[in-house]
Amino acid sequence: MPTENISVNLQGDLHSHLQQQIGENGLYENASEYIRSLIRKDLKNQTESWQWLSQELEAGLRADESDFVPVSAQDVIHRNQGN
Repeated sequence: MPTENISVNLQGDLHSHLQQQIGENGLYENASEYIRSLIRKDLKNQTESWQWLSQELEAGLRADESDFVPVSAQDVIHRNQGN
């Protein structure tokens, strides 16, 4: 897979945090390694979030239409206000 260079400018707290993560005292050898790790974690979190959402919605998607109860937006607002 071809690589592509990307330039990112960091200042202040972001730059300080990056410097803490790399080099002799950090977990990563360089900024590129750290950024790749962050992207992998983000992709993993995104995938896990979609999997969780799919599991949560599955019962509703498979339910028979007769299992649903019609409600208005006002009904939902009233219910959420605890009245």
